[in-house]
Amino acid sequence: MYPSVSNTSKFYTLIGNEDMEVKPKHASSPAMKAPNEAESDCSADMKTHFRVCRFIMETGVKLGMRSIPVATACALYHRFYQSASLQVYEPYLVAMSAIYLAGKVEEQHLRTRDIINVCHRYLHAGSEPLDLDSEFWELRDSVVQCELLILRQLNFQVSFHHPHKYLLHYLLSVKGIMNRHAWSRTPISETAWALLKDSYHGPLCVRHPPQHLALAVLYLSLQSYGVELPVGAVEWWQVFCEEITKAEIESIITDVLQLYDMEAKCT
Repeated sequence: MYPSVSNTSKFYTLIGNEDMEVKPKHASSPAMKAPNEAESDCSADMKTHFRVCRFIMETGVKLGMRSIPVATACALYHRFYQSASLQVYEPYLVAMSAIYLAGKVEEQHLRTRDIINVCHRYLHAGSEPLDLDSEFWELRDSVVQCELLILRQLNFQVSFHHPHKYLLHYLLSVKGIMNRHAWSRTPISETAWALLKDSYHGPLCVRHPPQHLALAVLYLSLQSYGVELPVGAVEWWQVFCEEITKAEIESIITDVLQLYDMEAKCT
């Protein structure tokens, strides 16, 4: 039997997230609302997704997760909410289950007890680990059952091709093209990796091919430092990926920059 993740009163009690209680499943749809109200709800949902992905990344660091499992957890979360509603499913519970599932997918297994305690500590700074009482085991069961819900919602398609390997290849190629001294004094690589990591705060990882996302963050990194690569018969980015256009790159960059605007609104 799959869980009703919208009924998670134990989760609220233990995690301390009462202010985000889920609305009933029969809540009105955006199509039934006034334009301003629907736009406000969309903005609120984007802020929630941003905060929850930041929660995934920061708890992932505390759990000692590698970058790819953390990226997979964010991708699972975004893919789930492509066909699910925040008004029905508790986002922090989905995030915890996404972390748990990502550990399995990327072969970095994590104990549910560690995930629960780290997440509880994240939301209750300075708190003690949870006692192994009935409430803890009910929460643990919720995490495990929500994992099954995610698997079912995604039709068990939980493997992702991340942009990381493409970005590594592109950076090595650019390093070979650039002057050695110019490369060493310009943090192009560090900036590109930071941009890629930050892009997972939004759904870019499930909206764009990994090659395109990797090229976009590299393009933005180069532009940030005013670095221009030699011009040949074709643009440098078309050497790496023939099908991408400059318009597509600029569109992705716009989405990435909007995430930094969202960060300012969420602090």
